[in-house]
Amino acid sequence: MKFLVFLGTSRDSTPPKPARLGVRVTEALLECLKIRYADHEIELVDVLDYPPEPVFKPHFAYPRSKAPAQLNQLAEKIENADGFVMVSPEYNHSMSPALANLLNHFGSSLFSYKPSAIVTYSAGQWGGMRAAVGMRTFLSELGCLPVSAMIHVPKAQEIFTADGSVQAQEDQDAWFDYFGRTFNQLTWWAQAAKAHRAQVDPHTLIKDFKTDPAERNSPSFD
Repeated sequence: MKFLVFLGTSRDSTPPKPARLGVRVTEALLECLKIRYADHEIELVDVLDYPPEPVFKPHFAYPRSKAPAQLNQLAEKIENADGFVMVSPEYNHSMSPALANLLNHFGSSLFSYKPSAIVTYSAGQWGGMRAAVGMRTFLSELGCLPVSAMIHVPKAQEIFTADGSVQAQEDQDAWFDYFGRTFNQLTWWAQAAKAHRAQVDPHTLIKDFKTDPAERNSPSFD
């Protein structure tokens, strides 16, 4: 399987400390995937590599072959992926605006019929759980339905070091087991969805909304 791991933190300032807490959480996730899911292809997508544009224009709104190369490259990666891991902090009980902004550049046709996994974290005790509630709706509308098992990391600065290592090395297996509950679901659904996509192209069943709202609206009656 091919999985994209989206790192949704963009706050690179202190306070609060430590800056970009999500980096250490993501590094821990990537280490777990590297060790326990070595058969799969994993790639990190960092929102800081895609700075917001002064005027928002989604990838699909550009004339063909005229979109910025960076967006074209990411669109291709999303289209070729079998599943997604979305890592987000909790800002005001919501997901990262930077992550939402990046994902909103692309139509749901690129994400659809593939599973996703939600990972949230915080410096406090709740681990971003309230952000995860909204992410379920967001990702479902995007078309990459989240698996039921989620990952929440409270007080992440006390659990992982700056490079993503577990502070207490004897706890690494326990954390990787916890991650594995979600990753196992993600892998199962990704394999099942890929196998069925090979038999039935879902985009032939429901028309993709790419240019005109009429492509998704219910019929109008005079």
